Amino acid sequence: MLYFQTWKLILIIGACLLGVVLALPNAFSPETVAKWPAFVPKKQISLGLDLRGGSHLLLEVDMSTVEKERLNALVDEVRTQMLTAKIGYSDLRADTSRVTFTVRDADRMKDVRDIIAKIDPDLDTQVATNGTVSLSPNQVALTKRRATAVEQSIEIVRRRIDETGTKEPTIQREGDDRILVQLPGVENPEHVKELLGQTAKMTFQLVDVNASVDDARNGKLPPGDVLLPGENKPGQQAQYYVVRRRVMVSGDTLTDAQPTFQNSNEPVVSFKFDSTGARRFGDATKENVNKPFAIVLDNKVISAPVIREPILGGAGVISGSFTVQSANDLALLLRAGALPAPLTVLEERTVGPDLGADSIHAGALASVVGVGLVIVFMVVFYGTFGIFADIALFFNLCLIMSGLSLLGATLTLPGIAGIALTMGMAVDANVLIYERIREELRSGRTMISSLQAGFERAFGTILDSHVTTLVAGALMFWLGSGPVKGFAVTLSIGVLTSLFSAILVTRLLVVTWLRQTKPKSIPI
Repeated sequence: MLYFQTWKLILIIGACLLGVVLALPNAFSPETVAKWPAFVPKKQISLGLDLRGGSHLLLEVDMSTVEKERLNALVDEVRTQMLTAKIGYSDLRADTSRVTFTVRDADRMKDVRDIIAKIDPDLDTQVATNGTVSLSPNQVALTKRRATAVEQSIEIVRRRIDETGTKEPTIQREGDDRILVQLPGVENPEHVKELLGQTAKMTFQLVDVNASVDDARNGKLPPGDVLLPGENKPGQQAQYYVVRRRVMVSGDTLTDAQPTFQNSNEPVVSFKFDSTGARRFGDATKENVNKPFAIVLDNKVISAPVIREPILGGAGVISGSFTVQSANDLALLLRAGALPAPLTVLEERTVGPDLGADSIHAGALASVVGVGLVIVFMVVFYGTFGIFADIALFFNLCLIMSGLSLLGATLTLPGIAGIALTMGMAVDANVLIYERIREELRSGRTMISSLQAGFERAFGTILDSHVTTLVAGALMFWLGSGPVKGFAVTLSIGVLTSLFSAILVTRLLVVTWLRQTKPKSIPI
């Protein structure tokens, strides 16, 4: 009891000092901290939406589009494979949940099954007696595709928001097909909504020069073609293009896109492909010289230049009626990548900075009052030992703040409540120790023996209570979301630090006091 090994002493003192140093930046403004020397820790706790103000968006991934695109791609694959195998078919089409076509020669049905297995072994295949084949994705593959679409959407949303310069956004999954986006400090989310509302799926496709736009608009569309609108230009009639459905080069092979200027300061977007995209782009332009090449963004032709010569360098320029802002936005979207499906804004909330400041003031006031009452209580009831508990409480608070800073955790209003709660728990551990010491003194033990028994016998009870609270915090973090997670993080960190401060820091203070003063009795 009266002896601490040197390494333990260094560890306890070092941990306390480190906690103070790492927590110190939170006592100053970000502007002040930015001026500190490079070797000084500068990490601060991130404030959540309810404390700092900002925007809250709940987005939904349009799963019907994901399924529709997969079925359309399946139609193209079936058409290509059937033509290659020279198998006659008719009425190939896709509806809301399946692809159907009729095989003319029933004797080739085995070859058709082999083709389907080659295209996608996860397809459920049904064959009617009249030769009609029905293809639909099975439920396992469908669930996996939906989960992948949401994960890809979260990553693309994160990239796009990071490109805008928004600091410390919260982007996480909600349910099966929803994404929660919280943007601290963003009071007007309209521009962000515009960026997130665009799929930004860019493709390079050939224009069918032999097809008539008028015929296509009247329903006479050649097989393998699609009618797409051009960009609406002010004062001009809407333009349409008949474009080959086959994608020559996909935008997912882009490696960079930047806004720039050409021809008397006209805003344009320059782009570069990776090695695969550069090869495909070079082959496509080499084989189609003097033919128009449509640059399609979200099913809209933004430019359809004529290929004058092969472009073999893997780079190009998109021109059109761009403003500086629209060129910047398009470059941002292309750099971040395309969303696998459109996003719909289901819920939008804006928290003003004044409300956030009020929340900080109220939470801080409640915490200060609560901790102040605890400090007074400990001094009144336990005297000198109460002061030891209050000192340990200070280091406990510093350790919590430093832990939140290092983890990059976001502090919310429920998080402040979690900190206040852990302050009470930390003192509660000291109360258990001190009351146990009182009981040992009443039973006739000596001073040293009572102190030894008080710390050792109360440890089991303290450990049990902290572990059960830690389990509760872990479950809240795992099952909860948003503010519940914030509360769980601060609570869990506080449980660990309070265990350290109540057992080791308080004990070290008591031992140091005993050695220095050599008292005749315990003032408790």
